[in-house]
Amino acid sequence: MTFKIVSLAKPNTFAFETSALVKPTGFREYDARWWFGHPGSEKTPELNLVGVQALGMGLGTLIRRLGVGPDIVVGHDFRGYSLSIKQALTAGLMAAGARVKDIGLALSPMAYFAQFALDMPSVAMVTASHNENGWTGVKMGAARPLTFGPDEMSALKKIVLEGDFDLVGGGAFEFVEGFRGVYLDDLTAGHRISRKLKVVAACGNGTAGAFAPEALERIGCEVIPLDVELDHSFPRYNPNPEDMAMLHAIRDKVLETGADVGLGFDGDGDRCGVVDNEGNEIFADKVGVMLARDISAIHPNSVFVTDVKSTGLFTTDPVLRANGARADYWKTGHSYMKRRVTELGAIAGFEKSGHFFFNAPIGRGYDDGIVTAIAVCEMLDRNPGRSMADLYRDLPLTYGTPTMSPHCPDEVKYGVVDRVVADFQAMKEGGAIFAGQKIADLITVNGVRVVAKDGTWGLVRASSNKPEIVVVVESPVSAERRREMFDALDAVLRRSPEVGAYNQTF
Repeated sequence: MTFKIVSLAKPNTFAFETSALVKPTGFREYDARWWFGHPGSEKTPELNLVGVQALGMGLGTLIRRLGVGPDIVVGHDFRGYSLSIKQALTAGLMAAGARVKDIGLALSPMAYFAQFALDMPSVAMVTASHNENGWTGVKMGAARPLTFGPDEMSALKKIVLEGDFDLVGGGAFEFVEGFRGVYLDDLTAGHRISRKLKVVAACGNGTAGAFAPEALERIGCEVIPLDVELDHSFPRYNPNPEDMAMLHAIRDKVLETGADVGLGFDGDGDRCGVVDNEGNEIFADKVGVMLARDISAIHPNSVFVTDVKSTGLFTTDPVLRANGARADYWKTGHSYMKRRVTELGAIAGFEKSGHFFFNAPIGRGYDDGIVTAIAVCEMLDRNPGRSMADLYRDLPLTYGTPTMSPHCPDEVKYGVVDRVVADFQAMKEGGAIFAGQKIADLITVNGVRVVAKDGTWGLVRASSNKPEIVVVVESPVSAERRREMFDALDAVLRRSPEVGAYNQTF
């Protein structure tokens, strides 16, 4: 090892070019995210290319120590700097003896698929997912279809920050030509809808623009493209189907064109957002309930996993109950959800952020926004006399919020959430009135989900990939109860001065 691991380095200096900048907070619970920066950015970088090379050395060392063999798939998303990051990562991997197969520009699920199609045990996908321009990161796994969880990420962090590399050499590199076509062929094989569906495919100028429209056309949809041209400056809005800016753009295009449904894909294509034919933005957890209804009608007594941010309808919906469906609420995060779906043998997992995980016979257990989009189209195909809005109206009415995220530094956000959890535990034990009612239940598998007597609930947890707290509220009773819960929850959060402004509210 000829360079030093540092947590701070000033750009455009000798030290920046000769030290491995790797800020420790970039190692998240289940993937890695750093602020890399872009031209004109004044924010201090948390990672440089030498640091990425060190990350590759660390990852190559870890997979060797895990005993899974040296073969690994790499790919990168469409950002101005992602290719150079992947190349630096690859150099580090090869130094640690990895045999690298590069699938080129890719979606995260395309990289996961490559683990199966190319028979490779490990994957490293360079992507910032839906994060703003200037962010980068890596989604990693060494046991398909799973990605790293806290144990693997902690081990990787320790190896990298301590420079504890096994630089055995002997690495190899191969570029896999034409893998995009192999992926699209697999996605669409055996899928053909008979209903004439007009579908808005919105990609926010992210990577999915090179994949999703063609996949939907192949299954028989009339595709109306929206922001599908690749442009890593993201000129209109961030490719994040959980953000209202993207959802509103999809709504406007659906209403303008009379489309049957609008489908929005995030920056690395593992999530899908849905807008119905009347322009209603359907939060992903409600889409999950609709798909669970459709799937459990075909596969009775199905088990579904859903994250703690999601609607309570997974346990109370009468149609799901009649179909014998069972729901398991679990930790938010794509790695947690994938692992839980696999452990339980669930047919599907649904996360409020739009990560959906379909097991056989629908998928391979990992999250793929295009697989989700095809499932939505096939649900509509099985209901030829009904619109997306009709299916949405069939759900019991609840009053939910989007995912709202007040800023909170990475270094303190977990401590803030720990204090909030302790506050609620004390309130429940003391029989206190909160948001007008006694607390009926506290779910603390991931942050805290506070449930009132009438079923109204609010969630507070730490974001796993950004310096933010996550807040979600839902009431089966009224919009007023939703507001009451949010205000009470926010008041508890505001006891911590480190909590900043929300990115969006309702």
